Amino acid sequence: MFRSFVFVVALVSCAFPLRAITVPAPTLSTRVIISVRDQKLMLIENGSITTTYPVSTSKYGLGDGLGSLATPLGLLQVAQKIGDNAPFGAVFHNRRWTGEILQPNTPGRDPVMTRIIWLRGLQVSNAHAFKRCIYIHGTNEEKTIGRPASFGCIRMRSSDVTALYNQLPLGTPVEIVQDRLPKASKMADPEIYGFDVPASASGLRKDSQLKVGSGPRA
Repeated sequence: MFRSFVFVVALVSCAFPLRAITVPAPTLSTRVIISVRDQKLMLIENGSITTTYPVSTSKYGLGDGLGSLATPLGLLQVAQKIGDNAPFGAVFHNRRWTGEILQPNTPGRDPVMTRIIWLRGLQVSNAHAFKRCIYIHGTNEEKTIGRPASFGCIRMRSSDVTALYNQLPLGTPVEIVQDRLPKASKMADPEIYGFDVPASASGLRKDSQLKVGSGPRA
């Protein structure tokens, strides 16, 4: 019953009229890799691992189906950043700060908190990510970080997502993988992303505009 309710909310909340925005071209100096197996996020700057954070991906598994509540795999990019001046623990509803502030692990609450990093899918396998409102965001449920517990998004501790937010320019590539994070000695060359070739040749999506909708629980 609960999953059916969340499924309906996810479909309805992103179905309002949309407006177009332009997304910057990806930058390769900064990139992110998220491992579902490790439940960790790795920040890479100029080819070196800068930081690794614990995260929480979906408790409903992997995928990109509309209403699936799953975490999509593959290559995405940072399309929008929301919460520049929001206080630590700020509660967001439809990407707007409600004015409420929560301490981590407040009983009975599970909102999007502190910062929102909205992801756009760049491959056919994650083409619905933006419309599904897949974010990297802070969560009240910090006690669940380190294991799958979200409704599709990538959850982080508020302190961690604030630090990450400040380091990610718009357009940053974000790769979500099922396997473990790569070792420092095995860092892939950025050219694997295919950003140096046309979208038609690399398998990346060609559309240069996005549609903005309201977000479901994440």
